[in-house]
Amino acid sequence: MEVISDNLGLFLRGMRTTASLTVLSYAAAVVIGAVVASFRVSPVPPLRAVGAFYVSAVRNTPLAVLMVLFFSGFPDAGIIVQSRYVSAIIVLAVYTGAFVAETLRAGVNAVALGQAEASRAIGLTFPQTLVLIVLPQAVRTVVGPLGSIFIALIKNSALAALIGLTELAGATEQLISTTAEPIPIFLATAVAYMMLSIPSSYAVARLERRLAIKR
Repeated sequence: MEVISDNLGLFLRGMRTTASLTVLSYAAAVVIGAVVASFRVSPVPPLRAVGAFYVSAVRNTPLAVLMVLFFSGFPDAGIIVQSRYVSAIIVLAVYTGAFVAETLRAGVNAVALGQAEASRAIGLTFPQTLVLIVLPQAVRTVVGPLGSIFIALIKNSALAALIGLTELAGATEQLISTTAEPIPIFLATAVAYMMLSIPSSYAVARLERRLAIKR
């Protein structure tokens, strides 16, 4: 395991990049998902169509394809993002946002219909009903699934290595190419991903229990 101790700094930098990449892209994905979910349950047919198209198109396209297409293909169309880090955040957020949207939509559908009817009876508009009444309740019912999406995002962030970003998977690739010792490096990488995902799992489970008690 000497190869790990000799290159511990690179591993730690890769872990920090993976962690920040995950948190930032998930935050953006929640915003995107909330907007798309509101489209999906909107009484306006064109908005529902836009939301359905987005979810269907993104969920049925491999993340690796989206990552390479955005960074390498979109510049030909005039869309240029110089930073690999920013590119990875955008792609991960757009991809994960589709899954967040469907999860939130399921949560919205789980809220009793009477809640929306009561809000309309007191004069609230659809956006007010959604933001003030329905979504807060919907989120509490899908904390577990949203947490699973976050944990999946930790692992999905490894595909940022495809565009040359030195996160955890990128650091692993660099070390394997320079040291030719894949077994200890892959083992260390697996442990590093577990160090990121297992505490997240416990945090999600604890949050889910707390919200369930308050419900």
